[in-house]
Amino acid sequence: MRLPSPLTLPVHVVVAPDKFKGSLTAGEVARCVADGVRDGFEGARTGTAADLVTTTVPLADGGEGTVDAALAAGWRPLAVRVGGPTGEPVDAVLARDGASALVEMAQASGLDRLPGGVRAPLTASTRGTGELVRAALDDGARDLVLAVGGSASTDGGAGMLAALGARLLDARGRHLPDGGAALADLEHLDLSGLDPRLTTVRWVLAADVDNPLLGPRGAAAVFGPQKGADGAQVAQLDAALARFADALAGASGRDAREAPGAGAAGGIGVVVLGLLGGQRRPGIEVVLELAGFDHRSAGADLVITGEGSFDEQSLGGKTPVGVAAAAAEREVPVVVVSGRRALAPEQWRAAGFLDARALTDREPDQARCIAEAGVLLRALARDLGAELAAAVAG
Repeated sequence: MRLPSPLTLPVHVVVAPDKFKGSLTAGEVARCVADGVRDGFEGARTGTAADLVTTTVPLADGGEGTVDAALAAGWRPLAVRVGGPTGEPVDAVLARDGASALVEMAQASGLDRLPGGVRAPLTASTRGTGELVRAALDDGARDLVLAVGGSASTDGGAGMLAALGARLLDARGRHLPDGGAALADLEHLDLSGLDPRLTTVRWVLAADVDNPLLGPRGAAAVFGPQKGADGAQVAQLDAALARFADALAGASGRDAREAPGAGAAGGIGVVVLGLLGGQRRPGIEVVLELAGFDHRSAGADLVITGEGSFDEQSLGGKTPVGVAAAAAEREVPVVVVSGRRALAPEQWRAAGFLDARALTDREPDQARCIAEAGVLLRALARDLGAELAAAVAG
């Protein structure tokens, strides 16, 4: 790693990582890295503790951990008990700041909320997400960010609408059960009971994907298999979503099925972007903003970001690349740390990184990297701290 040299004191390092999924939260990653950098820096030079300033900014990309990032930035937690993706009650948290609310879909309707981790591609619902939205409205929110990564459902947001007062009826006037498959029997969508506060809310859909609702790039075809759907179930869900889209367009006069992002998170984007008039923004862009990254990284000499697996998916808008782009605007070098690295040097350099370090560089056993991630990460960061000290003038 060739840092700008010589550096002047105090050296300011910003640590802005995502989680190492299965090992460490983003906050834990940030603390391990910051502590390791300080250990290495102070161990390599004679000086005072004030010679190094570390700022931790835990982040997420719009999926799991987005609420945690907001809370770390000073937002207020609001705990709510809601229905999980298959109806079992779960304890969820949304984040509040002034007129704004952040609802993380994964808190209520995420894959990690499935009982026993058993996938339910046909019956998983977004009803709990709607209950979180209602709680935000009850708490006075007027600006609502819906972060949609990690969802378990493919119901087009129908469950969310039902929780907010919509009626989804079959040919006999009976309420449909929850889940995407049930939408095949949708005969009438009644929006007359929809919570009137929804018309006054400004919505942002925090989603990286630009998929439409239907077809080969749609919610069922692309994301259904990740949620447990086989080939026949993908076709079943796609047809059911088409019926829902027809009903939604007929009831609201808005047809967003082709809108980029309509297929996000099992199709919930079609409701947010169409019926609710929301705007789609990249998840990491939203999180960087709510975390105050620009302000907190002012004057930084180095930014360290990271995530569990640094791979091809990272280049599609995950946290490290978003951080690198933001830091590049100030010409601040960025190093990425990860559990494993599956990118060639030319790939990560082209993405704007000064260096890329992985726990597997120190410990080839991936199982040990997962089990001892904190210890190994602090040791890796200690090397970075020592290299920083070597770049200081005098």
